[in-house]
Amino acid sequence: MTEQQPTGSEAAPRRLAFIRLLLWLGFALAGGAALAAALSGLGHRWDWWHFRTGFTVLRWAVYAALAGAGLSVVGFLAAALLRRKALMLAALPALALGLLVVAVPLSYLQYAETVPRIHDITTDLENPPEFMAVRDAREAAPNEVAYPGGETTRQQKEAYPDIQPLVVDATPERAFDAALAQVREAGWAIAAQDAQAGRIEATETSLWYGFKDDVVVRIRETEDGRTRIDVRSASRKGISDVGANAARVRAYLDGLRERLGAAS
Repeated sequence: MTEQQPTGSEAAPRRLAFIRLLLWLGFALAGGAALAAALSGLGHRWDWWHFRTGFTVLRWAVYAALAGAGLSVVGFLAAALLRRKALMLAALPALALGLLVVAVPLSYLQYAETVPRIHDITTDLENPPEFMAVRDAREAAPNEVAYPGGETTRQQKEAYPDIQPLVVDATPERAFDAALAQVREAGWAIAAQDAQAGRIEATETSLWYGFKDDVVVRIRETEDGRTRIDVRSASRKGISDVGANAARVRAYLDGLRERLGAAS
């Protein structure tokens, strides 16, 4: 006796159940990947683990997101064959979430390939402003306190030729007040401010991983009676800052130039 094959009406519920299982697994993987990706950075920010551990968590989150998106695509196509529009629509959230989890770190990696692998940027390559108030915090971190020079200088000149001192027709006192106001507007945590010395030191903490980058602003009067403003921004951790310090210095000086109504 041959085994009786299921009829079309009997097979349809099984196919639908299988599609629903695919969609559920896809959403579970994509959702779990999104949570893991978020925690990969927040875990370092909250001192749960080293940032390299966070990068490992993020890498596996990307793998899970790809798997979730793949299952969602299979579920979508299977639902399309059965002309089940509701199931097709149900596949889209997990697909979108999975692709988003993949896209964010991938965009960072792609951008990282376009910028130099340095983490210390200054407007004065010959005599960079020195860190003083945050020296102890930087000495406890992996990256150096003193400006590295050498290859860092060469790569900055090549990649960021627009990073230059700001020279303004304003008194050092007015320039200092404007520089301090611009630091506050940027939301940086001020570590020191000394109007007489013409020095401001501050720290910016990144939102996701909690990376700390230190900034020092130096204000000096020039021989011709103008005021020169130099800025240095350096990361405490990591070989490459993915262009963050250059972007910070550029944005700060642009804002300060507008605040002072000056052209360098």
